[in-house]
Amino acid sequence: MDQAFLIQFTGSMAAVAVLVGLAAWARIGRPAPGLDEARARDLLGEDFPEQRIDQLWIAREGKGALARSGACALVLVQVGDGYAARRLSWCQATSAMFRNGLLDIRLGEVAAPRAVLAFDNWPPADLAA
Repeated sequence: MDQAFLIQFTGSMAAVAVLVGLAAWARIGRPAPGLDEARARDLLGEDFPEQRIDQLWIAREGKGALARSGACALVLVQVGDGYAARRLSWCQATSAMFRNGLLDIRLGEVAAPRAVLAFDNWPPADLAA
């Protein structure tokens, strides 16, 4: 084999390896920042600008939130590197199954069948009637 060919082949292989590594690194999503009350209110306000938030509870570790807005519940759940928001009846949210610190709310959608939020207790002690 010609030495020039070997050098060119080795250089090309190194360049391809660098490009494959760069492409793999670029697809690594950064995790969504945890929610605090201000960020949860901002995100819910973007999706539901007409809804006034009466009460808001942030899930443990900031991976979701549940808000009461009159007779509606606004649910915010972490999906990948972002958040998805859904609106449902408050009755549906309060009657959701709570077991082992997880509130399992059935949303009934194909794209988002359920939202699972981690709370210390449910319903919370500060729940207004």
